Amino acid sequence: MQTSIDKGTLSPAGASAGSSAANSTANSANTGAQRTVYSVLGAISFSHLLNDMIQSLILAIYPMFKSEFALTFGQIGLITLTYQITASLLQPIVGLYTDKHPKPYSLPVGMGFTLSGLLLMSVAGNFGTLLIAAALVGCGSSVFHPESSRVARMASGGKHGLAQSLFQVGGNAGSSLGPLLAALIVIPHGQKSIAWFSVAALVAMFVLANIGRWYKRHPATKKGHAQVAHATLPRNKVVMAMSVLVLLVFSKYFYLASITSYFTFYLISKFGVSVQTAQIHLFVFLAAVAAGTIIGGPVGDRVGRKAVIWVSILGVAPFTLLMPYANLFWTGVLSVIIGLVLASAFSAILVYAQELIPGKVGMVAGLFFGFAFGMGGVGAAVLGHLADATSIDYVYKVCAFLPLLGVLTVLLPKMHEARAKA
Repeated sequence: MQTSIDKGTLSPAGASAGSSAANSTANSANTGAQRTVYSVLGAISFSHLLNDMIQSLILAIYPMFKSEFALTFGQIGLITLTYQITASLLQPIVGLYTDKHPKPYSLPVGMGFTLSGLLLMSVAGNFGTLLIAAALVGCGSSVFHPESSRVARMASGGKHGLAQSLFQVGGNAGSSLGPLLAALIVIPHGQKSIAWFSVAALVAMFVLANIGRWYKRHPATKKGHAQVAHATLPRNKVVMAMSVLVLLVFSKYFYLASITSYFTFYLISKFGVSVQTAQIHLFVFLAAVAAGTIIGGPVGDRVGRKAVIWVSILGVAPFTLLMPYANLFWTGVLSVIIGLVLASAFSAILVYAQELIPGKVGMVAGLFFGFAFGMGGVGAAVLGHLADATSIDYVYKVCAFLPLLGVLTVLLPKMHEARAKA
């Protein structure tokens, strides 16, 4: 009595479902290696939406936790640090292991950790329990992101940038929903209402179990890393390029930490808006991030990853430098522009890195998702202490300069564009 996401791709072959349907199911894994399997991409993107919706929900209810548990900004930063460091340390390890030993059903298991953390957070009675709950959610992310990124690439049919963008846009859309749902549900009904979102985690586990069945039948699961291509760049150039990409991810996610963790506090402090109004502004910013994400991948497939990385990181600097001096209306406008432009970077960076080190899809995805999460966590903790020592307004004036690191893009070697199509 299993319900499939797409009978032609994700459902198990039925013994008496009709010969054409059975043939379609049997051949889907093989053809999936040559064509873009949009049903799988849609399913993994939807799962990403649910996963990141839960994560951003936690970030959006920080003002409630701060009030109920009398937390400092530094303690708020430690919650984010605990969650994101847990994810960042484990993700490359998970990715490296599953490059050699694919684990199709690890995805629903990882979501089970997220479900446990969510339920614990709904009944936490002290700061220590909140940290444990955050760590469980981080463990779930450590499995979800590298393995989901692998599934997206397997289903890409060679359109790697498009596949990563579709995967990422689900996560960004989910991130944008968290603050909105926090404003509509959690803030009015209190901490225990966090448990209602366990339904989302259960739905994600069901969808991911279906994806796991498709993953298990895919030829790449059986071939493992034997089909790996060899890198075409010298080792020193690969190391240099990876170092530059890491610095660019640092600038992007350290800046994003200032928005995701503290934008509501910034708006409340500077403009005197209500918590709900501040969360609506955060929702609009994250929605802009979701919209911008879809641009970077397919544009990178057409014009090259380096061009997208250059524009998305350095190109956002004028707007970040203006925002600390804008009024409420222009702060909203600038935040949308920043979200749209900055969001296009990550898919391009990730696919560029996977092309630098062919055959290490999970390891590269785990490294960059993990580093992104780690930088978000470190950024949240550092910026929280900086806000305690100075002011939240000062934090935004300092962070405004981070996108200038985008000038380092000039050091990236120009990849052969044919490889983006491979």
